[in-house]
Amino acid sequence: MRYLLLIYGDEKAFAGLPAKELEGVLSDFQAYTASVKEAGAHIASQRLRPASTATSVRVRGGKKLITDGPFAETKEQLGGFYMIEAKDLDEAVAWAAKIPGARYGTIEVRPIWEM
Repeated sequence: MRYLLLIYGDEKAFAGLPAKELEGVLSDFQAYTASVKEAGAHIASQRLRPASTATSVRVRGGKKLITDGPFAETKEQLGGFYMIEAKDLDEAVAWAAKIPGARYGTIEVRPIWEM
C-alpha cells in the first residue's frame, strides 16, 4: 500500500538554524532518503518552497478566488513529503518516525486512496 508522509515544521525556526546545524539536518535527510531507496520503499519525495510562495485557489459561486500564501495560519507549515510503499500502517509509521523532521515538527502519515 502507498502512503504519503507529509513533513510539517516551523519554517522560521528552520531558516534560523546556524549553518553547521542546518548542514547536519540536510545531511540527515539525505541519509534517510538513501535508506528508504535502499529498502525499496521509496516512490517519490520532494522539498517544498516556503509557504510564503504558495498560492491558494478556491472556487465559490462559480468564481475563482486566488490568495497568496497558505489558506490558514499555522505554527507548522508543509515543507515536503515522501511517498512510500509499505505493507501496512505500522510500517509506514516506522518510516515516518525516522524522518529527521520528526525531531522538530510533525509527520502526517496518510494512506493513498488508489484511483
